[in-house]
Amino acid sequence: MTAQLIFTGLLMLTLAVFSWTVLTYVYRFNLTGPYKITHWGKRIGIMFRVAIGQSRIFRRPVIGFFHALTFWGFCVITLGSLEMVVDGLTGSERSFAGLGVLYDVITGSGDVFALIVLVSIIIFLIRRLFLNIKRFHGVEMKEKSHIDAVVALTMIFLLMVSLLGYNVSSVLSSPTSIAGNYPVSSFLASLFSSSAAKLPGFFWWSHITLIFIFANILPYSKHFHVFLSIPNVLLSRLGPLGKAEPMENVMKEVKAMLYPDQAEAPTGEPDRFGLLDAGDVTWKSYLDSLTCTQCGRCTDVCPANKTGKLLSPRKLMIDLRERMKEMAADKMKNGKDHVDGKNYLGEYITSEEIWACTMCNACARECPVNINQPSLILDMRRYLVMEKAAAPAAINMMFSNIENNGAPWQYGSHDRLNWTAGLDFPVPVMADLKAQGKKPEYLLWIGCAGAFDDRYQKVARAMVKLLNHLKIDFAVLGTEETCTGDPARRAGNEMLYLMQAFTLIETFKSYEVSKIITLCPHCFNTFLNEYPDLGYSAEVEHYTTFLDRHFKPVGSAVKSGAFKEDKIVFHDPCYLGRANDVYQAPRSLLGTVDSGKAEMDHNKSFSLCCGAGGSQYFKEAEKGTGEVFAARTAEAVACGATVIASSCPFCLTMLTDGVKYLNKESEIRNLDVAEILVMEAGL
Repeated sequence: MTAQLIFTGLLMLTLAVFSWTVLTYVYRFNLTGPYKITHWGKRIGIMFRVAIGQSRIFRRPVIGFFHALTFWGFCVITLGSLEMVVDGLTGSERSFAGLGVLYDVITGSGDVFALIVLVSIIIFLIRRLFLNIKRFHGVEMKEKSHIDAVVALTMIFLLMVSLLGYNVSSVLSSPTSIAGNYPVSSFLASLFSSSAAKLPGFFWWSHITLIFIFANILPYSKHFHVFLSIPNVLLSRLGPLGKAEPMENVMKEVKAMLYPDQAEAPTGEPDRFGLLDAGDVTWKSYLDSLTCTQCGRCTDVCPANKTGKLLSPRKLMIDLRERMKEMAADKMKNGKDHVDGKNYLGEYITSEEIWACTMCNACARECPVNINQPSLILDMRRYLVMEKAAAPAAINMMFSNIENNGAPWQYGSHDRLNWTAGLDFPVPVMADLKAQGKKPEYLLWIGCAGAFDDRYQKVARAMVKLLNHLKIDFAVLGTEETCTGDPARRAGNEMLYLMQAFTLIETFKSYEVSKIITLCPHCFNTFLNEYPDLGYSAEVEHYTTFLDRHFKPVGSAVKSGAFKEDKIVFHDPCYLGRANDVYQAPRSLLGTVDSGKAEMDHNKSFSLCCGAGGSQYFKEAEKGTGEVFAARTAEAVACGATVIASSCPFCLTMLTDGVKYLNKESEIRNLDVAEILVMEAGL
């Protein structure tokens, strides 16, 4: 009875401290904004695949394997911990023994996993303490972060030692009557003297006390993800990585300007545009910051960080957690309306960090707990642009060009068909066909680069040659084309994006456009994933997937030998591959070309950005130790390629610059996939 009373007291103390912590976090969550939860069926599937199945962690297979084993071990061992709590409250022993065979499975797997977790923790500690692993370091990783990690790992180590000690001593004290199955402990028992049979009580109390202490340390540790990883993945952002979430408050403003007869009457104070302080984030973004494992996988794959820029995606999460803690403490002390004069953007995150991001989504793709760091960066850009008009000068110039010319550059719409010069056949235009009472099956979206960039005009001509060769019923908008708004949106100007998008949607509807082929992956992503939020949906294909279905059966029979002496490597554009999971189509098309093939070290979902995304193309890169485009081109050089193939106008330009930067112009050519197919087919 005394033991039960002591245990009950410890349990109540543990729950009281934990409840106080929960209330503290509830207060902090109440300072954040809303986040809608829908599609529970899809969410549960993601939870089982990513959280339970640990699919993201296996992207680094060796260390991922040990981490997954540790996670699965915790899941199983937790059942045994629940039994200990019941035992402590009731004064019984092995309370779940009545489960029969299931109990044997639970205890047997728990016993095996205890050893596996123990070994894994030793490996993790060795990596932390003795191996200089780059991603464990960074400006955001203070001394307390390293101590926190070591303390948590040490406690898990002691938990496994105490659990195995309890099982071993129990086997020794009751070798024939002990309930359950303990394969590891039975073996270990043979290595110890019978005196260990007196220690079950010591190990039981040690283990349960460590559990109670650990449970109350976790909410203040980076290992809070032990509790939060499963719910965070369950509640994670749905949809493709390339999709930016709309801003309802900005959309209302734009609709009021464009459609005043449909405008809603304003109510209350207008919301702030974008993210300035921790209170501007959604509760899910704050949950992300608490769930962040600080593993550094996001920062390790960030192209800006790789090339010495200040940006670290992990720092965004650590700083958000710290700023919310600071802000909430001030409000608890001085009242909820009190402002301490500090902000997340400014005191914690600088504008230089924000503008260094290429929006490539490598960090979000890599995160083992489905955190989406670019969404925070985009919201901070939105604040800088729409609230403070504090975009870089070159970005402001790009905004001005889109507003005045419908393109990021200083070209007028009357020049949008100049790219057709030199073709030996006419390119059909939607307006002309409509005047004749005709409607083409496909709209070929040329895009601003295809219309105005001298280099990419060649790709546009190559594409229409292929479509003409295949006798595809298509047309272009010509002078009616205008920027999709994507560059403005990625730079934070949501209002300009919406103005462009709504205007373009009206044009699409006037021609009853239902099928679109795009040259640019960014336009493809915008039409496919973002225009549906504005009420317009169509069948959208990037030209590589379209040609993979239509050209390959024809083109594979025609080989000019133009690339017979070459080795071709394909660079995956971020907004085709990582953002929309299109990896095979361009490779399948290149497979029809008679040439050698290669792959860069970072390819497909691991691909390194060219450096142009997130509107970086329109401005100078932030200072660092290197250039992203040069780092990516160096990978192509390293694999022995003589032709770098791409399928994005921005990638083509950046990789061309990279070849020049590395003085490899005499050795390597940069070509678009469409150009390669035309040259191989002799069109």
